[in-house]
Amino acid sequence: MGKIKVTQVKSQIKRPQDQKRTLEALGLKRIGQVVEHDTTPNILGMINKVKHLVSVEEA
Repeated sequence: MGKIKVTQVKSQIKRPQDQKRTLEALGLKRIGQVVEHDTTPNILGMINKVKHLVSVEEA
């Protein structure tokens, strides 16, 4: 199980509430913030839901 870095690159303003909650669950609160997570199916599913708002790279 590897690690990935998730960076928020777009704003959550005018996004559906479920996407805002997904960003919050990932630990992202502002543009440019970077968080590191384990590569699990749960995390990958959350990233897939907000893939248009974040960028992902391997850590």
